[in-house]
Amino acid sequence: MVTAPKDKSLTQDILVVDDEGDIRLLLKGILNDEGWSVREAANSDETMQAILARKPSLVILDIWLQGSKKDGMEILKDIRAEHPDMPVIMISGHGNIETAVAATKSGAFDFIEKPFKTDRLVLQVQHALESARLKRENSALRSLAGADSDLIGRSSAVNQIRQIVDRVAPTGSRVMIVGPSGAGKETVARMLHARSRRADAAFVVINCAATQPEHLELELFGTEQPIGGGSRKIGVLEQSHGGTLYLDEVSDMPVETQGKLVRVLQEQAFTRLGGNTRVEVDVRVIAASSGDVQMEVQLGKLRQDLYYRLNVVPIKIPGLTERREDIPTLAAYFLARAAEQGGAAARVLGEDAIAALQAYNWPGNVRQLRNAMEWVMIMASGDPSEPVRMDMLPPEVTSTTPAVLRWEHSGEIMGLPLRDAREMFEREYLIAQVTRFGGNISRTANFVGMERSALHRKLKLLGVHGNGSDGVPVAEGIN
Repeated sequence: MVTAPKDKSLTQDILVVDDEGDIRLLLKGILNDEGWSVREAANSDETMQAILARKPSLVILDIWLQGSKKDGMEILKDIRAEHPDMPVIMISGHGNIETAVAATKSGAFDFIEKPFKTDRLVLQVQHALESARLKRENSALRSLAGADSDLIGRSSAVNQIRQIVDRVAPTGSRVMIVGPSGAGKETVARMLHARSRRADAAFVVINCAATQPEHLELELFGTEQPIGGGSRKIGVLEQSHGGTLYLDEVSDMPVETQGKLVRVLQEQAFTRLGGNTRVEVDVRVIAASSGDVQMEVQLGKLRQDLYYRLNVVPIKIPGLTERREDIPTLAAYFLARAAEQGGAAARVLGEDAIAALQAYNWPGNVRQLRNAMEWVMIMASGDPSEPVRMDMLPPEVTSTTPAVLRWEHSGEIMGLPLRDAREMFEREYLIAQVTRFGGNISRTANFVGMERSALHRKLKLLGVHGNGSDGVPVAEGIN
């Protein structure tokens, strides 16, 4: 017999619809043996009620349903209208080629004739669930193009966060992530999801700050009433069943809505707006805030009971200025990714550019750095094979760059130890002064405050000798 995967997603809940109790019992036994959870319905009313209560991963639907208001084909159309991503396998004991073609044209994943072979049934169920999973992943990848799925860097702070994620992710515990805007809170949430047993299920994001307060409950719970003449809305709690719901800026959620969320976390169930159907969900909630959550609790902005339910495992994300040692790695990563996405030649950062990036305060944190590197790929001039210089960085960065990094040879000097850098500076400085006075050593010595003989020795020590064809001193190693 074909066996289903051992480590099944929590969303693999199958609804079997057939008017014959023996068939439902047979299918339930087969699917339970393979590790799937199964619910049953005998007619159209029971089917739609079961879907209302909890969206299944797959429906196995008989075409001919005695005593039902609607037959299987009509139910299929209703399912496709409200849940176009839900796979449906049609079954029938009176099937023919025309029936099978009609079912697949109406959106069925497959058609199986009764009496069916167990191996084929299990195989088609596997294929249907896998197809649905791949569609979810592809949709997520398209909507999240550019999103980061891992923390970049080798600082002790980043390594500590990785260790916490590795320990917490498999447990299913709720997590509260705090840190400044743009620091990578959503990235950490995605890491938790990707390393959890829910990784094959949905990761759904709702930004409480960006959603109008009066619309937030509609987004969370959905509604059973058609909107604008269309279908009813499925909320994010239901969309993330079996997976992870990420509540960004949870403190901006209205306090009244917070109270309803507390009840959902306690009961793992809710009712949609305008309805009375109890919807059961299995959702891991990860919350995030860029503010001081304890202060927000004291001020009454965040309910204390919600805070304690969400703050099972706290994770603090430091701002970029608290881990400046990660900036070169992050910048190189974003620069390479921007080049790949834009189909441009990859570029590297010069030492002066790296020093300027590390000297900047980054109020927008990692997000701002990523945007800056995209700007460089678009706006930086010069030969792409040459390193990006400090003066090619965005104005917001260069406007606060230390004066030493504005020097023509700053890219070279920033890559040297102090002794070599001092020697390089002295050489450049003295060549510039000798050139300034037309090669006159006496006038140069007087201006720089040195004895003439001492200046001669210093020039010789630094490898400066003779005059060029234009009267300018020449130094070894200086171009």
